[in-house]
Amino acid sequence: MVNVVPYLPGMGGALSLLTLWAAYKTGRKRRLLEGLPTSKTTGVFIGFVELKGTAESAAPLISFLAEQACVVYRWQVEEHWSRTVTETYTDDKGKTQTRTRTESGWKQIADGGEMIPFYLKDEEGCILIRPEQAKIETIQILAETCSPGDPLYYGKGPAEAIWDSTYRRRFVETAIPLQAALYVVGQARERQDVVAPEIAADSQAPLFLISTRTEEQVRRGMQWGAIGWIILGLMLVVGGALGRDALQNIPLPAHLWFYGALAAGYLLVGTLAWTWMIYNSLVDLRNRVRQAWSLVDIQLQRRFDLIPNLTTCVQGYRDYEARLQTELAAIRAQLQATPPGMAGPDHTAISGLVAGVAERYPELQANEGFLTLQKNLTDTEQRIALARSYFNEIATHYNTRLKVIPEKYIGRLGGMQPQALMAANDFARAAVTVDLTPAR
Repeated sequence: MVNVVPYLPGMGGALSLLTLWAAYKTGRKRRLLEGLPTSKTTGVFIGFVELKGTAESAAPLISFLAEQACVVYRWQVEEHWSRTVTETYTDDKGKTQTRTRTESGWKQIADGGEMIPFYLKDEEGCILIRPEQAKIETIQILAETCSPGDPLYYGKGPAEAIWDSTYRRRFVETAIPLQAALYVVGQARERQDVVAPEIAADSQAPLFLISTRTEEQVRRGMQWGAIGWIILGLMLVVGGALGRDALQNIPLPAHLWFYGALAAGYLLVGTLAWTWMIYNSLVDLRNRVRQAWSLVDIQLQRRFDLIPNLTTCVQGYRDYEARLQTELAAIRAQLQATPPGMAGPDHTAISGLVAGVAERYPELQANEGFLTLQKNLTDTEQRIALARSYFNEIATHYNTRLKVIPEKYIGRLGGMQPQALMAANDFARAAVTVDLTPAR
């Protein structure tokens, strides 16, 4: 058998690096949340966003156990069991003995859950949330332990008992109740049905979280998680050396300098990882600012390309109908000027033409074209406004992060500069003028 005692410091060091990596990942998520400004629902556009509001739905779910209106729920039923076990063993005198012991525990016997898309509402509006594949943090709405005399026992649980059952069941349900306060972090994208954003799962997004906890609680949990990993790593790296020396009967003072060097080295690596984490979080934020500007540019280009072509189409359609109406009026005037007794084949042909055109007249109206143009104009300007609002929001937050310590100094090392905000008349392309005045 290999003696692992001499390798304890190395093993402790390797495990401590793993815990340091876990602390880095947890800390980076926390920095990600710190680097996100809280957006209003009316200011959300395509990009990674943070929102706060309440869960709303016109047709909410009814939870299975508590029968409470909600948008997400999960439930489970556990049954308690207990049994006496007899076992044989050999005592220190070599004699075979028997003894009994009692085992008990809980076994899950049923579970389930459901979720639906819902709206997150704040004081300015609402936005659609699609919770599939999100990390969902719910609240407990029911926790009850009961016996067969309780209606819940068989009403919501299986009819059959498990082996060695003590006939006690535990019912637990968690949910996101209707109008519950939520903290949401995720990727916004454009909806397919209307010109509006929605929050949904995205493989490229660093996080998709729907939580009933507040932002401060989520960030504090991540902070303590990172601190816990660091402390565990420090214990492993020093504990490995202490364990080796204890097993080899080496006096503690003989290696105090070694223990201190291990702890100092671990903390130095942790400090470098912390600096690296802050720098990377600033890079991520800067990239989101650049992405936000590109989204503004895309919408400006869309307006520049779409509106003139759509206007030309509507003008052509309108002019065609105007000519048709003029010709139809002339034909009707000719018919009215022809005495009934003098009607001939030409009169019959003209009457048939008028009847045919009149029959198709509802399909020739240009109103739908004008309404389509108006809708596209409204939608385009709304897209631009959303994109511009999102850019200014994320740029303001980026500029703020560059002014606080320690980001101020780490940003300087990376040559990062504040981003100018977009003014109301600061567009890369001129606005498109729509002129529907008939040509003369």
